[in-house]
Amino acid sequence: MRFMMLVRSDARTEEGAPPTKEIVEAMDRYNDELIKAGVLLAAEGLHPSSKGALVSYSGDGATVTDGPFAEAEELVAGYWLIQVSSKDEAVQWATRIPFEEGAVELRQVFEAADLPPDVVPPEIAAKEQAFRDEPLRNPPER
Repeated sequence: MRFMMLVRSDARTEEGAPPTKEIVEAMDRYNDELIKAGVLLAAEGLHPSSKGALVSYSGDGATVTDGPFAEAEELVAGYWLIQVSSKDEAVQWATRIPFEEGAVELRQVFEAADLPPDVVPPEIAAKEQAFRDEPLRNPPER
């Protein structure tokens, strides 16, 4: 099962302050542990909400609102996507993140198998799985 570990934003990340060299080195060691354990699928930090946009939908269509957004502690500053055998294992990995303060929210990612076949027919489930597997076989060139 896949879990997303969402790093909550704070005033510092919303200001766009870069991490310290020590934090970068500690995160590098942590990411190496995830890689060596074979559980890391993705890990990214996000720019502050001031560089983003919010797209809201209603019956009239989509409305775009430029950032920044209120309540920094409710925003996401970055994430890890891990593949583990259980929620307990995801929690164990989250408790090892080298943070001195802040919060990380764990959320299980839906798999096609989590939904009934009348909602996600087998052919759609297979197509979605192939889509997920493709970047692993053919990473985009940069």
